Amino acid sequence: MTEMRSDVEHFLCKIENGVATIALDRPERKNPLTFQSYAELRDWFRDLVYADDVKAVVFASNGGNFSSGGDVHDIIGPLTKMTMKELLAFTRMTGDLVKAIVNCGKPVIAAVDGICVGAGAIIAMASDLRIGTSEARTAFLFTRVGLAGCDMGACAILPRIIGQGRAAELLYTGRVMTADEAERWGFFNRLVAGDELAQAAQDMAERIAAGPNFGHMMTKTMLAQEWSMSIDQAIEAEAQAQAICMQTQDFVRAYEAFVVKEKPVFAGD
Repeated sequence: MTEMRSDVEHFLCKIENGVATIALDRPERKNPLTFQSYAELRDWFRDLVYADDVKAVVFASNGGNFSSGGDVHDIIGPLTKMTMKELLAFTRMTGDLVKAIVNCGKPVIAAVDGICVGAGAIIAMASDLRIGTSEARTAFLFTRVGLAGCDMGACAILPRIIGQGRAAELLYTGRVMTADEAERWGFFNRLVAGDELAQAAQDMAERIAAGPNFGHMMTKTMLAQEWSMSIDQAIEAEAQAQAICMQTQDFVRAYEAFVVKEKPVFAGD
């Protein structure tokens, strides 16, 4: 296992108390993604699975906005001039970012304020938990730029969060999902005031980080893998996963703390 690096070039990253807080860093343009930030985020989340100093991640907003998606000038323009081979390499790379978030082994919390559209909405969707503000405006606007709504796993993941019909409406029309809709439909776990967003996400991340981290990793793994399992397969997979967790020292710590009526202090082993 290794310590997670925070010396990144194309986004912000801070690691404290077992929580990594990251954010895109172009607030003057509502934090668009570039070829470079896509690739660096993908590699960072891939490395996260091997890090033992990060227990949870907050993907934060910056300057009042989460992300405006792919940069019009740095990404959209160049894409119109690429060959099919180059385009497929790009779309696979963006999909690899979602796979890296889903498979990083650590709970990821999206703290969404303001604009959260396109690939930014996908990053929020791919996170485990989402906290929003009343100013959050989320849109999967791919059809509005002449593309399909099936981008970066949207047709697979979004219906599982908000339901097939609601997801279909957003993916066909590209319209904005308001903050109230997002909370009511289950996209946001809850809404908070804008000036409370960063602290609310940090508090949630620290609460998770204080828990049984091996157990959290197993929970995240099962949440992803059981999408394609039958009920019988899922029950068997969870039986095996739970038996493995019962061999951890955190399980012993929880029992010993219960016996003496104390709160367990988990160490992640």
